[in-house]
Amino acid sequence: MRNRYLLITILLLSVLFPAVIAQKQINSPYARFNIGVLEPQGSFKSRAMGGTGTALRDNRSLFYMNPASYSSIDTNSFVFDFGMDFGMSTLTQGDALYNSNDMTFNHLVMGFPIAKGWSIATGIVPVSYGYYNISQDINEGDADYSAVTGPYSLFYKGKGGLSNAFLGTGANITKNFSVGVNMALLFGILERNFTLRFDDLDNYFHNSTSEKMQVRGINLEYGMQYRTKIKDKYFLVAGLSMASEKRYKSDYYYIAVKTSAYNAVDTISLVSDKAAPILIPATYRAGISFGKTDKYTTTFDFSATNWGKSDIPGYSGYAAKTKSFMWGLEIVPDRYSNFSYLKRVEYRLGAHAGDNYLVINDSQIKEAGVSIGLGLPLRKNSLSRANIFADLTQKKGSEASGMHNERIITIGASINFYDFWFIQRKYD
Repeated sequence: MRNRYLLITILLLSVLFPAVIAQKQINSPYARFNIGVLEPQGSFKSRAMGGTGTALRDNRSLFYMNPASYSSIDTNSFVFDFGMDFGMSTLTQGDALYNSNDMTFNHLVMGFPIAKGWSIATGIVPVSYGYYNISQDINEGDADYSAVTGPYSLFYKGKGGLSNAFLGTGANITKNFSVGVNMALLFGILERNFTLRFDDLDNYFHNSTSEKMQVRGINLEYGMQYRTKIKDKYFLVAGLSMASEKRYKSDYYYIAVKTSAYNAVDTISLVSDKAAPILIPATYRAGISFGKTDKYTTTFDFSATNWGKSDIPGYSGYAAKTKSFMWGLEIVPDRYSNFSYLKRVEYRLGAHAGDNYLVINDSQIKEAGVSIGLGLPLRKNSLSRANIFADLTQKKGSEASGMHNERIITIGASINFYDFWFIQRKYD
């Protein structure tokens, strides 16, 4: 009976999730460039552990950043994870302070075995978001004011984002070595608008541009893991993964117009390309984890992407190489305690630091953050969990280059179902 209810829940969420998934609407000036603000990757267990996941594997979780981990799913079991998050951003530039927040669905992933040591997984996860709504009035005395044009106003607006729908498989090649691959469909739309409006309506034309980019295409992501027992219940796992470089096709539309005070419209420029190329560079990840089964796990990840090779219509030169370092820790006092719920809770901690891929005014953005989280058992003797995490990330730009500093607090909650299928229980 319990499996039947779980199946109904999964089917409903699977049908409804694509309709309700929406791109995050946190107002960020960094969303104006390239493919927008990159979303941190990983399940909420990974996010609580600093964004690690390349060398993590267990039978209760899906670490889609390394598809080789799917091979750890138990025979006759099913893993299903969906979650939503709340983000709050605080922007500072000098004495100016801006706040923005939003709550959205984040991910839906599920996995199940094909045979012993061989499983598949599928899901939808965010890649980037491009929401911003910024305006600026230039008046006499401001640095950008010109007596020739007089006062004017600038308006920047953007929306949309990119997501990945993936289908992957992972298998054990030997007792200690596993490999996996994801087929990932990148899709989404980014829209950007700009308006320059003069106060002097009679002598100047307003200027505006409108840009729309619809991306689509399939890429492959590879992974491998090697695991070994050190002694008793102690283990060591090493992992590598790579999302290969891919040139996608996109529908790209750009129009620039000028408008007089009497609403006369003149098109300055028009570009319409049904096959505009977009190059997303390869991402490489390496990780190692060490721990004691059912007690604790500590893990380190390193990732690198040469975003300087990226080719985004209208945004060349705004990206550079990135390197990021991540660390995570999980501790479980007593996973099978019969008397204390708190001892069965999974306690998580993490940190991350590195480069942001954006380069603005010849200055690359830096970012660093810390995270905490809990894995809360849904009931006694169950491997299902409610995963909760909180992350504080600081993005720092060069003040000399006129960049903002951005502090983002993200709080997420997900339900991670684990159950056995095709087993007839005598008692429920």
